Amino acid sequence: MLLMCRRIVLRAGVVVIAAVLAAAAVASGSARGVAARPLVGEGGGGAWADRAPLQASRPFNIAHRGSNGELPEETTAAYERAIDEGADFIEADIEATKDGHLVCFHDTTLDATTDVADRPEFAGRRRTLEVQWVNVTGYFITDFTLAELKTLRAKQRWDFRDKSHDGERHVRFPGRRSNHHSDEPFSSEVHEQCSETTTILLSSLFVSAGISPIITFEEFINIALNAKRVVGIYPEMKNPAFMNKHVQWADGKKYEDKFIATLKKYGYGGRYMSPEWRAKPVFVQSFAPTALVRAAGLTDSPLVFLIDDVTVRTEDTNQSYDEITSGEHLDYMSKYVVGIGPWKDTVVPPTKDNRLATPTDLVAMAHARGLQVHPYTYRNENKFLHFNFRQDPYAEYDYWINDVGVDGLFTDFPASLRRFQEWTAKKKD
Repeated sequence: MLLMCRRIVLRAGVVVIAAVLAAAAVASGSARGVAARPLVGEGGGGAWADRAPLQASRPFNIAHRGSNGELPEETTAAYERAIDEGADFIEADIEATKDGHLVCFHDTTLDATTDVADRPEFAGRRRTLEVQWVNVTGYFITDFTLAELKTLRAKQRWDFRDKSHDGERHVRFPGRRSNHHSDEPFSSEVHEQCSETTTILLSSLFVSAGISPIITFEEFINIALNAKRVVGIYPEMKNPAFMNKHVQWADGKKYEDKFIATLKKYGYGGRYMSPEWRAKPVFVQSFAPTALVRAAGLTDSPLVFLIDDVTVRTEDTNQSYDEITSGEHLDYMSKYVVGIGPWKDTVVPPTKDNRLATPTDLVAMAHARGLQVHPYTYRNENKFLHFNFRQDPYAEYDYWINDVGVDGLFTDFPASLRRFQEWTAKKKD
């Protein structure tokens, strides 16, 4: 048994080394070809002494779960693509595994964006739990160890987006984008026949090569830190009440404590626009007001209060977002946060015939209190565009930046926002 595990480790190492050599050959050959339009900056490459600083002259381009309009969300490939495409910040949802590791994943269940339902060894994990006042059935991330999650493959959430990348495993090389795809499985069979310690070692080998589709919080941070320019991170304390209920840490710490400790481990801290913050930009976001208040006592990094549909209730205080966005509550939250991140339909509600209604006063209320406004989520597909924009995502960006006056935008397509900002900047010049 142990011999088999050793052979797997050796085989994995050989595969990675061979892939590195192949990539080097490709790189030397491509240098002689005709170069395409240069991208803003590559996703990998180690520490760079003279990195271009974060731009602060226009609204922030926030890559929502990476460039997830093109690639499976919250994967190394999606984040590196977003950096290539000019994102100022890469955004991630941070959740906890059964054994207390923090990982990048949006849903509390694994069903929508992994192949877990196709894995018979996990069939018994499916169950029903309450999530934000609603019963949800599925494979919950808190029922899986990190080693088990590393055996799963990512897939695109929506059928109307490119699904050709579903199940790919991405090998990341220093100084290069993820461009090698392997069907060599790190399978459940390995997990079953090796000890958990060996499985985690195997996972670490694959993770170091950028292969695993589900990445840890620390791996996400390193993607930003290894970019050739300063790229900010925008992690969310996702479902903190749920995480604290279903995951316990041996040291008695809570999810929020572990989250902030991870940021501090990598040197993140400092008030908004301070020299420390500019060197390693970060916004910490959450829909849960109590989590933000707790985080404010642990870090001086800027916090952002996320706002859902006005009818939705907060998971921690059981208040509607209509109530919690009143002037009184914004006064209270402004003591702890530097901005709000509202759902865009909460700011400008649509009519029944998919047109824009009169904007609310939420942006004005926030700006009057010195708060930034970073709405979510901007998507290129026609089904997400109101008829006012004539099926043109550039027209939507123009409206929100120049008419509504927001300070940042969460987008599934950071390349589109970058092109719009470049185009409008040239027109002004």
